Amino acid sequence: MNSHTPPDRELREAAKHLKRRHFLTATGAAAALAFSVNLPGSAHAAELDARKITEDPFTLGVASGDPLPGSVLLWTRLAPAPFEPDSGLPQERVTVHWELAHDSRFRRIARRGTATAHPEFHHSVHVQVDRLDADRVYYYRFRTGSWISETGRTRTAPAPGSRARALTLAAVSCQAYHQGYYTAYRHLAQDDVDVVFHLGDYLYEYAVDPAGGDRRYTDRTLPSLFNRETVTLEDYRLRYALYKSDPDLRAAHAAHPFVVTWDDHETENNYAGDVPENSVPPEEFLLRRAAAYRAYWENQPLRLPQRPAGPDMQLYRRLTWGRLAQFDILDTRQYRSNQAYGDGAHVPGPESDDPSRTMTGETQERWLIDGWHRSRALWNVVPQQVVFSQRKFDLTEPARVSMDAWDGYRASRGRVLAGAAAAGVDNLLVLTGDVHVGYAFDIKDDFDDPASRTVGTEIVATSISSGRDGADRPANWDTYTRANPHLKFYNGRRGYATVALGTDAARADFKTLTAVTTPGAPITTAASFVTEAGNPGLEPA
Repeated sequence: MNSHTPPDRELREAAKHLKRRHFLTATGAAAALAFSVNLPGSAHAAELDARKITEDPFTLGVASGDPLPGSVLLWTRLAPAPFEPDSGLPQERVTVHWELAHDSRFRRIARRGTATAHPEFHHSVHVQVDRLDADRVYYYRFRTGSWISETGRTRTAPAPGSRARALTLAAVSCQAYHQGYYTAYRHLAQDDVDVVFHLGDYLYEYAVDPAGGDRRYTDRTLPSLFNRETVTLEDYRLRYALYKSDPDLRAAHAAHPFVVTWDDHETENNYAGDVPENSVPPEEFLLRRAAAYRAYWENQPLRLPQRPAGPDMQLYRRLTWGRLAQFDILDTRQYRSNQAYGDGAHVPGPESDDPSRTMTGETQERWLIDGWHRSRALWNVVPQQVVFSQRKFDLTEPARVSMDAWDGYRASRGRVLAGAAAAGVDNLLVLTGDVHVGYAFDIKDDFDDPASRTVGTEIVATSISSGRDGADRPANWDTYTRANPHLKFYNGRRGYATVALGTDAARADFKTLTAVTTPGAPITTAASFVTEAGNPGLEPA
C-alpha cells in the first residue's frame, strides 16, 4: 500500500501547542507537553544486558501493519511480566534483533537488523523494513537474549499503478475483553485475507473484575489493578497488556497485517475532540487523552508519522493497493464537533444541522476530498468508525437518529458526499464499526427518497465481543428494516466481515458466531452481498 501520510507534527514547538490549547492552564499544558519531550535519549537510559532477562519477554506477541509496496512495519513489546506496571523490566533500553524472511523457516533471509526497545515507550519496538519486493508475503520474528518470539506473517502491497486484480480484507471492531472471548480472532487467523482493518474500540476503558467479566474465569484471577477505569498512562498500558495477552488476538496479529484506527473507548466513551464525556476540567481530559494516545501508539503496529505529540496524534492516512483500491483511513473522534443534544438518540434539529459542525475537522475533510480528486483507484474505500448512512430509530416522523453517528453531523456528511460526486468517485465503499451489529447499507443521494440514486455502499462490521452473544434478529430488527429501506442486512451476532475486491465487483461476507461468553463457537456466514463496479447497490450473492 502506498502511503500519502500528512506531514508529521511530532516535533511541533511548545508554543504552537499552547496557542492551539489556549484554554489549558499553564500547569496542564506543561504536563501535556511532557508526553512530547519524554522521548528516547532524553532520559539517557542505560542498556540492559538481554542475557539477564530470565522470563519470556514476548508475552504480547508480534504484529505488522500499514503495508506499503516496498515496506512493512513490524511491532512487538517486551513484557516478561505483562501484568506489572514495569512489565518486569528496569528503566533501561534493550537491544532487539529482528529478521524478515521469504519462508517461515527463515532459510531465505530478506532483511535483518537490530532495534532498541526504549523504556520511554514501555519497551515497544516499531521496525520499518524498507527496500522490499512489492506484492510479496514475508515472515518475521524478533530475538533478545536467548528468547525468540513467535513467527509472524505479513506482506507488502502491489506497486503503485500496477493492475492488481484482487484483494480480500477483513473488517473488525469493538473487542470488550470483559464481555466475551475472542473466538472470532481465532477463526480470522485461519481465514485467507490480505489485510485486516480494525475500525475502533480495540480497548475499553471500563474496569475488568478479577473473574474477567463474562469470561467468568474459574482457573485464574486477574490482578485488582484491572478493576478500575483507565485514566493514567500506567492504566492504559496495563489494559493493553491484558487485551494482548489473549492468545486468539495474538494469533490474528501474527497471521495478517493490521491497519488500525480508533474510536472512542481507546480513550473515553463518546468523547468529541477536546470535550470529555463527563464534566472534568479540559486540561485534565487532555492529559488523559495524551496518556491514551501514547499507549495506543506504543501497542499498535503504526509508523513513525503516527507517533503522538502530547494530546495530538496524526492517525488519518492514505494507503493504496495498486490501481485496485485506495484506502482513506479516517479519525472521526479527535477533530469532531461536540455531539448535538447530548450524545444519544434525538430528532435532527437546528443544533445538529448547523453547517459549521464537523465530524472530521476541516483539514481532514479537505484531505479526504482532495485525495479522491487525485485517486486513480477502481475502489475508493473509507475505513472509519461510526455509522455513515442514515439510520432512523422510529417508524414515526420525525424519527430519532444517533447524535454520535454521521446522522448527528448531516452537513458534514453532505459535504463528503458532494466531494465524492465532484471527484467522480464511482465505487465508494465505507467500512464502519462501533455499533456491535452487522449492517449492509446502500448509500443514497437522498436517504429519505428510496428511489434516489445509490452512490455507494456501507459495510458495518459487528463486534468481536462487545455486546456479549447477541441475536440474529435484535428486538428492534423489524423497526429498523422498515424505517430504513436502504438497509439491506441487519444481524446482531458477534464476528467480523470480509470484503473481496475485484475488477468487476466486490463481495461482502458477514461471518458470525453463536456465542462469545463461552469459548470455541463455530463460525458461519450469515449473509453475502455483491456490488458491481460502476453500478453501486447491494444484491444478495
